[in-house]
Amino acid sequence: MLSSEHRGPSRYRADSVMARARAFWVVGPGRGELRSEELESPAAGEVLVRAQYSAVSRGSESLVFHGRVPVSEYQRMRCPHQVGDFPGPLKYGYSSVGVVEAGSPELLGRPVFCLFPHQSAYVLPVGDVLPVPAGVPPERAILAANLETAINAVWDAAPRLGDRVAVVGAGVVGCLCAYLLARHPGVAVELVDLRAERGEIARAFGASFALPADAQRDRDLVVHASGSEAGLCTSLLLAGTDATVLELSWFGDIRVSLPLGAAFHVRRLNLRSSQVGTVSPRARARFDHRTRLALALELCKDPLLDRLIDAESRFEDLPQSMPQLTLPESGSLCHRLRYDP
Repeated sequence: MLSSEHRGPSRYRADSVMARARAFWVVGPGRGELRSEELESPAAGEVLVRAQYSAVSRGSESLVFHGRVPVSEYQRMRCPHQVGDFPGPLKYGYSSVGVVEAGSPELLGRPVFCLFPHQSAYVLPVGDVLPVPAGVPPERAILAANLETAINAVWDAAPRLGDRVAVVGAGVVGCLCAYLLARHPGVAVELVDLRAERGEIARAFGASFALPADAQRDRDLVVHASGSEAGLCTSLLLAGTDATVLELSWFGDIRVSLPLGAAFHVRRLNLRSSQVGTVSPRARARFDHRTRLALALELCKDPLLDRLIDAESRFEDLPQSMPQLTLPESGSLCHRLRYDP
């Protein structure tokens, strides 16, 4: 979930048309289409980016695509450069990688990352793109948006030396949280999910793995990222005395029932939220949205992260593929869209 604290849409010049682009629009619950639009020549301080890859964020984008954003969150859920309003028609998305084709000379020909919806080309202020660091393949850089969420979550979680941690939900964000937490000295991480095949990724990332029924209890910290009521209930069950359960899932307009009787009070559990739209209070002294995203791009240098990208399709096929991609049973981790020349 993104917040309106991110930059809003840039303003283009009413000047000469330079190129045409195709953009994916959500036109109704569970329905999308590609629309063409004209791009104006970049003004001073702007760049024209030709998209190479983008990623479908199955959490937020599923809620948007199926019209599940509550009215109370229409403003907070706006993503950078969103066009249109909830529930639609609108274009939405926030993980695009492309090459600068025109504009600012120092960026010409360079791959850049941008929090932009699924679109084949776009014109933006220079300050709204980040160069992809050397050593990060553009096709992996699409993970930066989800990695930024995981970074913020780990800042919020503040793991201690020797903590026993459970991460419930082995989607992209959950896997990335396990990846980052397992790199803290003395921290033991167990990734918990219904899909046994996610155990391979957990072990590659330095964590152990368990199905919910077999997960270790009395954890000092539990990070919940499954997006399901059952997953959050499991998280409470795994938490030990004085433990924190950090909630990363965003349920949109879905009501969630929790077992706050039983041992919830006896164990003095802390249930806290984490949300990427605001930089964690633990990091605000040094980081803003741009520097946090730059950190995420730097961390994309690790080739281990390629394990998370398990499917790819053509951007032109998105109106047909999005209904399946956004279903929980799709089983996909990170689905990458390829923009053919």
